[in-house]
Amino acid sequence: MKSNVKAAEGKLGVLVVGLGAVTTTFMTGVLMARKGLAKPVGSMTQYDKVRVGKGADKKYLKYDEIVPIAKLDDIVFGAWDVYPENAFESAMHCQVLKEKDIMPVKDELEKIVPMKAAFDKNFAKRLEGNNVKDCKDRWDMTEQLREDIRNFKKENGVDRIVVLWSASTEVYVPVNEKVHYTLADLEAAMKANDVENIAPSMCYAYAALAEGAPFIMGAPNTTVDIPAMWEMAEKTKLPIAGKDFKTGQTLVKSGFAPIIGTRCLGLAGWFSTNILGNRDGLVLDEPANFRTKEVSKLSTLESILVPEEQPDLYTDYYHKVRINYYPPRNDNKEGWDNIDIFGWMGYPMQIKIDFLCRDSILAAPLCLDLVLLSDLAARAGRWGTQRFLSFFLKSPMHDYTKGEVPVNHLFQQYAILKNAIREMGGYEADQEID
Repeated sequence: MKSNVKAAEGKLGVLVVGLGAVTTTFMTGVLMARKGLAKPVGSMTQYDKVRVGKGADKKYLKYDEIVPIAKLDDIVFGAWDVYPENAFESAMHCQVLKEKDIMPVKDELEKIVPMKAAFDKNFAKRLEGNNVKDCKDRWDMTEQLREDIRNFKKENGVDRIVVLWSASTEVYVPVNEKVHYTLADLEAAMKANDVENIAPSMCYAYAALAEGAPFIMGAPNTTVDIPAMWEMAEKTKLPIAGKDFKTGQTLVKSGFAPIIGTRCLGLAGWFSTNILGNRDGLVLDEPANFRTKEVSKLSTLESILVPEEQPDLYTDYYHKVRINYYPPRNDNKEGWDNIDIFGWMGYPMQIKIDFLCRDSILAAPLCLDLVLLSDLAARAGRWGTQRFLSFFLKSPMHDYTKGEVPVNHLFQQYAILKNAIREMGGYEADQEID
């Protein structure tokens, strides 16, 4: 079969918002991998194989054998951040990776110097950085970001750009129908400097789409999951994806809840709590910012174990999520899940999961896959919300205005991902989603 996707010719610019633990780990890993000094473990685009064809025609192929995916050698990194440290200084400061795993690419990392961030302290009160743009209003903020994207493209000779938000979680912005439902209303609110309804992340997303770049929301912010941004993505014919990288606890939840559901066991309650001490943990220690994350995390379970479908098993279960800032752990997050289930004749049982994970080590391959697959989607002529990328995200975007329920079941998400790769490769999308 032959893919009808445009070839991945030339350089791919990857502009990240936030040059902290996740993105410096992502960048260092890519730079080390292309020197043959590290392995991109955890990356689906680099390791996973998809079945194409059936019967005698059945083959298992890597993604780049089915569709044209940009090579690691073709990636050029850039960033915005409220702190002026370059990528090398930030990687050392974040203490996720050992010095021996950073030093071989020190020269390349030092060249990644963050542009001034579009920032509003009201959306992340715990951040104290001063590498910040001076903006008259939200429209000016957007225009300055657009200029940054144009300059980066020109100065680095890149052919295509993807913008990835990997900065802190903003305070919760409820969807406002008067502002967020049409593109005209959104633009009017930006020009009127509506600082309550227009988060800085929305300016990044708008700027990216206006400059021909797919946009990925790696935090749980209300950014591209609003009808106005869907309209913008349709107008610009570009892909958008979000929201929130699915790394530790939610990965466990989206993979383990199907065990309970498939085995027809009952659920009485699921309590999740975790501790982390990186910059993300500091920001989430602010209740208004945690609220954004809580909404994202709580949504996972309710679409997998649905009370209406199995009232005997899933009615009135108690679901609680907690995040605690604990500096000694830095990026080494620990997630505890206590799951109260019941079985035959209603007899109770418990499951305990303790996941000692490394947040940025789990997030870095997601960044790579989301960037490469968003670029692929753009070249394949796919625009709007890319539901096939839900596999990588905690709180998949969906059209809530039409009552659409997001797919949170990890193995259903995986089937959707494989179908999309098959389809873009010119094969039949032949996997049923039960």
